[in-house]
Amino acid sequence: MMKGATAKKSSAKDTDSTSTSELIDAKIQELGDWRGKMLGRLRALIREADPEVVEELKWRGVPVWSHDGIICTGETYKAAVKMTFAKGAALEDPTGLFNSSLEGNVRRAIDFHEGAKIDEKALKALIRAAVALNTSKTKAKSKSAKRTA
Repeated sequence: MMKGATAKKSSAKDTDSTSTSELIDAKIQELGDWRGKMLGRLRALIREADPEVVEELKWRGVPVWSHDGIICTGETYKAAVKMTFAKGAALEDPTGLFNSSLEGNVRRAIDFHEGAKIDEKALKALIRAAVALNTSKTKAKSKSAKRTA
């Protein structure tokens, strides 16, 4: 496991005996406005798209979702909830969901503003593509390690 409060879903506990999932729940409740509702909905869609997702908190409390590497983060700002895909530049985005961090070589993000509608089908497809990219790299490393052994 990596540094910080990490847990697979709500099974592992951090040092305060509070699971990461519970800490993310608390963060969503603490926001208490449209941003909390948006972050909660995005989280639900991530879990639907990948039931094996691992939830973590990093970088002073930013929710991070991983599966064989980081899929995305959920950052909250005054005017937006930003969903940043760690390897977004390598993902196909046929519906044009990415609307932020477009100039980077690696990451891509989606900024959701108050009242925004989520294209749930397209977002789940993007999440599944990110998971597939991560797992394909893990499988490639495993094959390479077996060949050298």
